[in-house]
Amino acid sequence: MEEHLEIIKHLSNGINPLTGEMFEDEHICHNEEITSALMISIKSLENEIKKLERKNNLPKNAGNPWSNEEDANLILKFDNGNSIKELSEILARTEGSIQSRLARHGKLNI
Repeated sequence: MEEHLEIIKHLSNGINPLTGEMFEDEHICHNEEITSALMISIKSLENEIKKLERKNNLPKNAGNPWSNEEDANLILKFDNGNSIKELSEILARTEGSIQSRLARHGKLNI
């Protein structure tokens, strides 16, 4: 996607992405509507790249449903003094998810 983004950025700037040469003034990429469409595409691709980067940085269990076993393990480890951060690492969940789950079980007031 990043390669595609660079190609579209070149086109929006009136540059041939293959050669690096400027397009002639009458080239379609200098058309206002085309430039506008390319700019919208650039923003869209940039947003998608950010989403993918965020998703790739989330713990492996983020967004997955909680099993009864995970809930029991969470409560046991919390009652034994594990911190939110430690629980997040152990259960491969976000800290926000850990806090929400503990609140659901009456272990935290958030």
